Amino acid sequence: MTVRVLMVDVDGVVVRRPDGRRWDADLHADLGIDPDDLEHAFFRPHFDDVLSGRADLYERLDRVLPRLGTVTSTELVEYWFAHDATLDPVLLDDLAGTRARGVDLHLATVQEHHRARFLWETVALRDRFTAMHYAADVGHRKGESAFYRVVESRTGLRPAEHCLIDDDPGNVDTARRAGWHAAHWTGDDRLADALASAGLPPEAMVGAAE
Repeated sequence: MTVRVLMVDVDGVVVRRPDGRRWDADLHADLGIDPDDLEHAFFRPHFDDVLSGRADLYERLDRVLPRLGTVTSTELVEYWFAHDATLDPVLLDDLAGTRARGVDLHLATVQEHHRARFLWETVALRDRFTAMHYAADVGHRKGESAFYRVVESRTGLRPAEHCLIDDDPGNVDTARRAGWHAAHWTGDDRLADALASAGLPPEAMVGAAE
């Protein structure tokens, strides 16, 4: 079975800071918000609802930010998104070569609506990928088999015609159980090496028209 669609994760794969620092490493110095306080006040109690599409990012931030400082939700989101958008140029070049050979490129990621739109439109990932399948839109995360069934319904392809590139071993395992090919991305190898580790030599990646 050949792979016709390469599904690529965003955070830790396409978006990857070369220094390894988190987007909020300088949050306290820049905006006066302690990252630990933000974690306890927002991410732990609210972010699951936001990622699932059950709640809006700004609405939930507006609930908690007054307790953390004077920064507005708009200011925080603009800072967050801008500091969490460093693209991996080597991987993108490799992916462009794969796309030039006719393989369709999609994004498969756990995002909420606002950051998904930012990545797609402002960061312009739409110029490099055909589609983005993200948690708040799909209704499932990549750790759930239902995520893969929904994506298959969109592509119209069989499970084994998909391959996921992801830095989370759990997502890789779930994708494989769903019948997909999947490669664990460490950031240390080139795309061809990662695909080869998943048993996918270049001749296994073909364009939809072939």
